[in-house]
Amino acid sequence: MAGFSGTKLVLTCGDAILTLLRDDFAHIPYPAHWDLPGGGAEPGETPRECGLRELAEEFGLRLQPERLADGREFEAVHPPGTRSWMFRGTLTQDDIAAIRFGDEGQAWRMMPLHRFLTHPVVVPHFPRRVTEMLGL
Repeated sequence: MAGFSGTKLVLTCGDAILTLLRDDFAHIPYPAHWDLPGGGAEPGETPRECGLRELAEEFGLRLQPERLADGREFEAVHPPGTRSWMFRGTLTQDDIAAIRFGDEGQAWRMMPLHRFLTHPVVVPHFPRRVTEMLGL
């Protein structure tokens, strides 16, 4: 897909959303900000495949593709001029218990959704996009 740069996932369980605290490196966008699972696409990946691979790398979770619904394309912020995707899905308590945090990021949290949407140090364009994805 020309111009496809990556995928983020909006994964909820009840009133909480799966988040990770980005590394605090000056060379990355939004260092030390709360982020969503996902990342950059590898050659030949579809948006859904990208999101699932990134979820496995970051959290050790391997979800079936059909657990991701309602994919939506957005204008990417990084790199400019490309397109990114978001998918939403629901996690179970068993999924959360199975999380094995990888080596990207400082920490992870099932953050209350209202807190994520108003957090002062969240990737700035995500609250609006999450609100759209969840129909809030």
